[in-house]
Amino acid sequence: MSSYNPPDSNRIMASNPYETAESFESPSVRQLSIFLEDRVGALLRLFKAFEGSSVHIVGMSMVHAIDCSIVRLICDDTDTAIELLDARKFPHTSTELLVVEIPHGLGLMSICSALLTGEVNLDYAYPLMVRPTGRAALAIHTDNHEMAVQVLNSRRFTLMNEESLGGSGPLR
Repeated sequence: MSSYNPPDSNRIMASNPYETAESFESPSVRQLSIFLEDRVGALLRLFKAFEGSSVHIVGMSMVHAIDCSIVRLICDDTDTAIELLDARKFPHTSTELLVVEIPHGLGLMSICSALLTGEVNLDYAYPLMVRPTGRAALAIHTDNHEMAVQVLNSRRFTLMNEESLGGSGPLR
């Protein structure tokens, strides 16, 4: 009785069952969501975590609940920002979102119209505090990240990545 040995290419596929031929590359930016207790000085304590570092906060949004706040930050060096938050024991999560440059003219309406054509819902949005390219930019989180990238790219919107946010000033 002989045993069947599959060709080498099948062995390679079996060793990497989840590998795909193409990967989705997107100009994403990581947003940090930090949980803060509802206490006087909590936000200042968060900002002091970045004091003396090379990390700059380039975007911020804050949502207050009954006993806490969630602060959403976009930093120009997310990896270092995570290390600083971990060292000071700030509870946090990381989420991918898009940063889109707001075009002259129709501006926000043109972004919303483009997303509508792809049936992409906008979960939340907030402006960046810096203008790396000289134009205003909007951080957006959508219900379909990949479709949002495709639609905005097809309409020739400028999408930024984390590297394009660097060196943007002394904001902390």
